[in-house]
Amino acid sequence: MTTTITISNQKGGVAKTTTCLSLGASLCEMGHFVLLIDLDPQAHLTLSMGLRPKELRRTVGDALLRNNSLVSISRESSVCGLDIAPANQGLIVLEKALYGQPGFQFRLKKGLDAMGDGLYDFILIDCPPTFGTLTLNALTAADVFIIPIQCEYFAAHSLVSYMRLVRHTQEKTNPGLSLRVLVTMYDRRNRICRITLEQMQRKLDHIIFNTIIEVDTKLRESPASGQPITLYAPKTRGAEQYRALAKELLNHGR
Repeated sequence: MTTTITISNQKGGVAKTTTCLSLGASLCEMGHFVLLIDLDPQAHLTLSMGLRPKELRRTVGDALLRNNSLVSISRESSVCGLDIAPANQGLIVLEKALYGQPGFQFRLKKGLDAMGDGLYDFILIDCPPTFGTLTLNALTAADVFIIPIQCEYFAAHSLVSYMRLVRHTQEKTNPGLSLRVLVTMYDRRNRICRITLEQMQRKLDHIIFNTIIEVDTKLRESPASGQPITLYAPKTRGAEQYRALAKELLNHGR
């Protein structure tokens, strides 16, 4: 059975794309087949896989327009078992074009349903840092919604408003959606980070992952190499922490 995971936050720079790529690669190391879907017009996930968005003839936008299937536009990567449905800036126009069309929220879900269950064990969706048409499609299609968040005052404050949007999605288009919170870019030397983490663990104990992703320069470097951290620097702290996240996800499910 395929599990679809959407990774999103309205705040940029929280390791959203890094989490999508690194978690996907970690799951592949464990023998699972994974499809990454890039729904961000900035196409950072696509770039992180070593692809050049401007040179792509077919992208996830074609699948959302129903010109092509998700299977036909997906590409294999250097990681065994890891494929990507790439993106480019054409998604900017597409986001506006889809809005208001009947059932626009279900375009991605229908595309995933058409692939059939079992082709992939996991589907991970990277979203733009906004709550618009594309993010709504991702949330409607997902089983699990992961919010990466830093241990900062403003980041924690914005989480409250984002959780309201999640509840709205649950009420309108996806009642089965479950929510998880992942602490990223954690700096154990920073006192404010430690205090904020303690508060988050106390208030969000039922949805926050035990795994914490700490600051690691190798995690910043790996996208430039077109490789996930598990290939670029497999013995680093960042690689081990994303492997731990994958294990926690598998052991505890939703």
